[in-house]
Amino acid sequence: MVQKAKILLVDDRPENLLALEAILSALDQTLVRASSGEEALKALLTDDFAVILLDVQMPGMDGFETAAHIKRRERTRDIPIIFLTAINHGPHHTFRGYAAGAVDYISKPFDPWVLRAKVSVFVELYMKNVQLREQASLLRLQLENGSGSGQFSEGQSDEAGEPPGLLSELSARLAAVEEQAEALSRQLGDNAESATVATAAHLERKLSGLRRALDALEPGTGGSASAQVPSQN
Repeated sequence: MVQKAKILLVDDRPENLLALEAILSALDQTLVRASSGEEALKALLTDDFAVILLDVQMPGMDGFETAAHIKRRERTRDIPIIFLTAINHGPHHTFRGYAAGAVDYISKPFDPWVLRAKVSVFVELYMKNVQLREQASLLRLQLENGSGSGQFSEGQSDEAGEPPGLLSELSARLAAVEEQAEALSRQLGDNAESATVATAAHLERKLSGLRRALDALEPGTGGSASAQVPSQN
């Protein structure tokens, strides 16, 4: 079963949350409600989210303050934030949103199709990142198991359980992820927001690192498997 991404919707007005759910339901992902900044921060303590849709005007902790807390936490600082606001005080107000760490700043009323399209991009990026982490974890597990049992000694045949068969499978899976990432970059085009482009570039760097690690594990390269597997932090 394919794991669904979680999208955090933060707004103090229930009718606004209901409207967001109606717009984003077509994405077939898990939508999580939060009616305040405090409730949003609590949800972020336990769950991973692909993107956060954050209302600016809320009683108590407003959207800007909530975003500041999110960006200060190591666990959540890289989660994309899209600000939604009914206030439009010109460029200065918009700049404050970007300065708070938002990847986008959308004024209400917004085009439902545009919002859904923007959110879908970040969901795709998140899913590619999850897939990349799973591939790296699988590689580490196979290397650890092989090292413990002595299966991965150089010169063994495929029938004896040497890594070439596993490496070929992982390489093929990685190639599929690389192809999807390239297609996503082409889809973003030249008009994408700079933060979105930066997120895509970050994913591509991780893919390149994993590709280099796999190449280093090929027989005859002399690379150290434990040293070449890229960190996912």
